Amino acid sequence: MAKSTKDKRIKAEFDRLNKIYQDLPGNELELIQPLLRNAAFMKITLDDLSESINQNGATEDYKNGENQFGRKASADLQSYNATFKNYVALMVKLRDRLPAEKTDSKLEALMNIG
Repeated sequence: MAKSTKDKRIKAEFDRLNKIYQDLPGNELELIQPLLRNAAFMKITLDDLSESINQNGATEDYKNGENQFGRKASADLQSYNATFKNYVALMVKLRDRLPAEKTDSKLEALMNIG
């Protein structure tokens, strides 16, 4: 069974993040790899949600009953905001795991999320 495009993108992002931390001692690297996997998943999910919001808009119409209707934030926007908040918190934790002597160059690589 072929991997999906999203799975391939997540793997590429995980590999990029893993390379940043490759110089950590083995046991420490093993400890943060689940965080790196989650960060990769969140990054790719944020990219996909961003694309959906750009295509479909940040709001959607709703109707509850006969007389209650209006516009609200889209489900994608709500998911994006929640995921982004968690992603930023995780990236701060990962940044704090970088060795002090490598923080500047590795931080630049870590934040290269474009």
